Amino acid sequence: MSPRDQVLAVTPAYWDDACRHLSRRDRVMKKLIPRFGEARLESRGDAFTTLARSIVGQQISVKAAQSVWNKFAALVDGPEMHLPPQTVNALDPLTMRGAGLSARKTEYLLDLARHFVDGTVHVADWQQMDDEAIIDELVAIRGIGRWTAEMFLIFHLMRPNVLPLDDLGLLKGISLNYFSGEPVSRAEAREVGEAWAPYRSVATWYIWRSLDPLPVSY
Repeated sequence: MSPRDQVLAVTPAYWDDACRHLSRRDRVMKKLIPRFGEARLESRGDAFTTLARSIVGQQISVKAAQSVWNKFAALVDGPEMHLPPQTVNALDPLTMRGAGLSARKTEYLLDLARHFVDGTVHVADWQQMDDEAIIDELVAIRGIGRWTAEMFLIFHLMRPNVLPLDDLGLLKGISLNYFSGEPVSRAEAREVGEAWAPYRSVATWYIWRSLDPLPVSY
């Protein structure tokens, strides 16, 4: 078990209510939810570390991403689940490249660290901010697009009503579960998701599980 797995996971307090709501409202959810027992969304780590991991993992395999992450975390000489942005901000770019990071990812990580150090992301206010306001803050950081911001809302902040329409797994899962495998448009996926509100994140999680029973965490 890695240090990451040993960190105490946090699960949403709303999960059981969401499952009951979705089972009443949606015939597919009524069948899907019981298949996965007590498995549920989990959040680990802190905000900066979660976003840094998402940047390191872009466009490479999970195994390769873990290898690079381990080398990068070793540069900071801190616990894997809590990398101080101040320390990352002070790293030399060439040293970071030596850990296996590309030039672009090095720039992205330093930009991320600067946003946290300068206070241009309002971490302390996020609990009171709505989803779109947080997305706007995050996509202003180089290397973070809307999809990454939405994954952060779901997996770190555990917001209950996110529908990530740019997620290929979600579209594939809706196709298989609601349209007999026929391709679906974003508009069609959005229409399906309307019935899931106000727990679209939970329904999305179960759609992902229908494709891969192993729960995902970030």
